[in-house]
Amino acid sequence: MRVLVTGSNGLVGSRVCSLFEKGGHTVVGLGRGPRRTGGEYGYASVDLTREADVASALKAAAPDVVIHCASMTEVDACEKDPQAAYAGNVNATAAVARSAQAAGAHLVHVSTDYVFDGEAGPYDEAAVPNPRGVYAVTKHMGEQAARVLAPGCAIARTAVVYGWPPVEGRLNFGAWLVTNLEKGQQVKLFEDQVVSPSLADNVAAMLVELGERRLGGTWNTCGGTVIDRVGYGRALCDVFGFDAGLIVPTRMAELKLPSPRPLKGGLKTDKARTQLEAKPLELAESLARFHATWKAARGH
Repeated sequence: MRVLVTGSNGLVGSRVCSLFEKGGHTVVGLGRGPRRTGGEYGYASVDLTREADVASALKAAAPDVVIHCASMTEVDACEKDPQAAYAGNVNATAAVARSAQAAGAHLVHVSTDYVFDGEAGPYDEAAVPNPRGVYAVTKHMGEQAARVLAPGCAIARTAVVYGWPPVEGRLNFGAWLVTNLEKGQQVKLFEDQVVSPSLADNVAAMLVELGERRLGGTWNTCGGTVIDRVGYGRALCDVFGFDAGLIVPTRMAELKLPSPRPLKGGLKTDKARTQLEAKPLELAESLARFHATWKAARGH
């Protein structure tokens, strides 16, 4: 099978490429600028906001499946630059969806739990989105673009994705925690935001299965445990042997962040748990795997 993966330099996209490659598929990754990952698969630098460039890249790759991982994910940056957020999360998704449909490829579009307002989580796949803030609104619009322009596509929602090694640039939540706690530095974590922390490798495995089986509809492809961020941090300390006293519980309102964030969030994973072979991992197993890759990277 021929597979094209956008955001292939990213935390999830790089892992999706590796898994497809290991499965014997022909893989092309699309990313911004030079390639920053290993692997033998093909790579092209493409600006996804330029529809003509997207169309030519997909025509050249002639994929059977497209996994659209690329996104503008920095919530506050989106709030400060709505034009860039719209281009990266709506226009780019529309371009990828149109080209996937033209190629006859099955599209798996990666979205987020932030499409919900966080008033009544955790949410299942049938819950009605009510996005707040530029990031959330543009991600929801991206979902709609994918559904309209690539009928039969899969919408794969994930949440608070973490993994080691981190990709270049902004540290993911788990890697940021480990980096600071290892140095004995205090970290402020929200005690009033409930999330579904998701190990990148686990998310990638579910996305690959959605692609290989050409499954459509909405899927919560995230971790299987719903927990507040302080609880996650303390659980991580237990596994890594860090001092949990370094965690400073904070309420979100105290930080006066530019963009709103859902508080009572998280995603229910019953559908993925019962219908996918790649099951959402519970937090204990996710953290054990996270710890193992961290230790291996340090040569322990």
